[in-house]
Amino acid sequence: MTKTAAQRQAEYRRRQDRGDGHRLNGWIGSDAHFALKRLARHYGVTKQELIERLAVAEEDRVLSGIELDSPEWNAHFGVTR
Repeated sequence: MTKTAAQRQAEYRRRQDRGDGHRLNGWIGSDAHFALKRLARHYGVTKQELIERLAVAEEDRVLSGIELDSPEWNAHFGVTR
């Protein structure tokens, strides 16, 4: 039986699911696209891995300037009291 494009896409997404991640889909500007492409090649990683590393490194940088359990810390993590 022939599958629809939607069925094939759904199967592809299920195969890609790593179990510990979240799907991200969107458009970025050309400057950012080509910068990611060049940086990923420079570091020998995928664009996905580069984005993950950049996000975690930037959050680490931000958190290093915030006191634990401060209002800023809670705001960063969306904690409401």
